[in-house]
Amino acid sequence: MRVFSLRRALVAEFLGTFLLIFLGCGAVHASVLTGAQSGLWQVAIVWGVAIMLAIYAVGAVSGAHINPAMTIASAVWRQFPKTHVVPYIGAQLAGAFIAAAALFILFEPYITTKEASKGVVRGQPGSEMTAMCYGEYYPAPGSLGDLDGPYSPEAHAQLKSQMSQGRACLAEFLGTMILAFVVFAVTDGRNLGSPASGMAPVFVGLTVAALISVIAPLTQACFNPARDFGPRVFASLAGWGSIALPGFSDLGWLTVYILAPIAGAVLGGGLYDFAIRPAHPAAVSE
Repeated sequence: MRVFSLRRALVAEFLGTFLLIFLGCGAVHASVLTGAQSGLWQVAIVWGVAIMLAIYAVGAVSGAHINPAMTIASAVWRQFPKTHVVPYIGAQLAGAFIAAAALFILFEPYITTKEASKGVVRGQPGSEMTAMCYGEYYPAPGSLGDLDGPYSPEAHAQLKSQMSQGRACLAEFLGTMILAFVVFAVTDGRNLGSPASGMAPVFVGLTVAALISVIAPLTQACFNPARDFGPRVFASLAGWGSIALPGFSDLGWLTVYILAPIAGAVLGGGLYDFAIRPAHPAAVSE
């Protein structure tokens, strides 16, 4: 019988989140900076595979939350120890930060070339088109890098006008709510319709890929505060400064990418537990 070790679980959360961010944000780097995997679905499916692999790799040790929103939802609805919430989130943020640093080391020459080709200075307006490889923005600024010629402040302003902070919060809230609902469903031992043993990570990954294909143009599709905040903090230290982490001048990094996903995960998990789970026979092994 395996004995739970918090220390080992934290290492697993760190490594699982590192794997998720290295592969997922790595695909974003490749798309934004080189034009590889430039279609949305190509990037979305890499994220889906990344989360699937991360769950398979560390799930048996830590439960593979690899997402502060899921950790909090598990503490609210699934009796995850509340004393483990902060350590889990710390490990997730650390894994995301280190993954971002590794990607920066690999791709920095491509970042510099992209910025030079668009006439932008890192840390100044317009450098969102490279900062988006780390933190996220609403709406996704990738189209600015696809325009001919240098960076256009006018085109950027027009792009920003298409997505309010409230609508971006709603997108992240709904996306994470759906994700949590599915995660709770496919991992529920009572659910006779849940996937065969060992297949739940595949369906979680496909759910993430499907959600990204819908929501990424709006907010870059976060659904995971560690995925955004860890790389965002790294980017702020790597030259993007307030473009990556605006502080109190623009709270979208907090409301859209931290609070909305947490609220969505808690509601999504609760929706499953209250609306669907009672219909399943309690006698089934959990």
